[in-house]
Amino acid sequence: MLDESFIIECEKELKDKFEELDQICKINSKKVLDGFHKYEVSESDLNGTTGYGYNDEGRRKVEGIFAYVLDAESALVRSQFVSGSHAITVALFGLLRPNDKLLTITGLPYDTLHEVIGIKENNSSLKSFGIKYDYIDLKDNDFDYDKIKKALKEDIKVIHIQRSRGYSLRESLTIEKLESVIKFIRKIKKDVIIFVDNCYCELVETKSPITVGADICAGSLIKNLGAGIAFNGGYIAGKKELVELCAERLTLPGEGSEVGPSSDANRRFFQGIFFAPSAVNAAVKTSTLASLAFEKLGYKVSPRYNEKRADIVELIYLNNKEEMVKYSEGIQASGPIDSHVKPVAAPMPGYDDEVIMASSSFVQGSTIECSCDGPIRPPYVIFQQGALTYEYGRLAILNAINKLKE
Repeated sequence: MLDESFIIECEKELKDKFEELDQICKINSKKVLDGFHKYEVSESDLNGTTGYGYNDEGRRKVEGIFAYVLDAESALVRSQFVSGSHAITVALFGLLRPNDKLLTITGLPYDTLHEVIGIKENNSSLKSFGIKYDYIDLKDNDFDYDKIKKALKEDIKVIHIQRSRGYSLRESLTIEKLESVIKFIRKIKKDVIIFVDNCYCELVETKSPITVGADICAGSLIKNLGAGIAFNGGYIAGKKELVELCAERLTLPGEGSEVGPSSDANRRFFQGIFFAPSAVNAAVKTSTLASLAFEKLGYKVSPRYNEKRADIVELIYLNNKEEMVKYSEGIQASGPIDSHVKPVAAPMPGYDDEVIMASSSFVQGSTIECSCDGPIRPPYVIFQQGALTYEYGRLAILNAINKLKE
């Protein structure tokens, strides 16, 4: 069994890296606070609306702050989004029309979008509406510029970029790599819509996809920007006319973003974005600690502790299903809710393999709270993410290590 001294030694080696992460948190915190001041948030804005949600001033200010933080013209931030995948789906259906073509340039998207697109047959998919689809794999953990150039000779309406890995084993994509490919695409085809799945990536760096030229992006509020405070929801942000097309798909044509009651969500969304820089910093520090600790124990990890990060996720390559289960038990036992429950691998909607998941969290399935998950298949990779505070995160990592050693 390892004691606290092992973690302390790891932290000594991570001192410079943690200082770098703290600086990112300071920059992002200032920007969030500036957003609150720009929109002059008042106590009355914390209250929501019912019914149709007309004239919801708090909702307008929430969406203004999200747009400001993400460097976007407009944002749609709603509790009516049931997940990040739902927000992405609404965006794709809002932007694409029959006979349009969607091109993904980061390989196949994660499993929950396969039926949305029509990679896996579904009568409600984009494919069923006559929308064409193709994808280009990454090359050496970067974009395949030659294949992208060739594909852009065709009539492409939307380019889809997934920054985080999903359950693939490739690297997540930094803002720097994203900026390079966007500039490349714009030189060839100026009017193509560049849409970025930004899940797990918000506030990990000091720029957003919109900052570097993307037209629109989307994500979940039970990930980074909800900070464990938002109960549910998602966002779409970007160019005003594109966001409104998405709003009209979420609600109805002609009313779009003007309707949709916020109920009691405004307070949670305000608090979520306010605490998000700190929560994301804690999550990234926890993943960095996990990376170094497990590397020292002889496990393969990705990214390594000293590599630049694009999201909050850490991959730990374990040896078998039993280790995946043991690790998950350690994480589950380290949280505040249902810590006495043992995770069990089971089928999950949208996935072909059984999935093991530990989320001893206040919000069901929240991945900004300390959690882990992974499909039960070789090479037996656990995806570690989240931690509302670093102190809770480090406890969880030590507990997971010792559970493995039992």
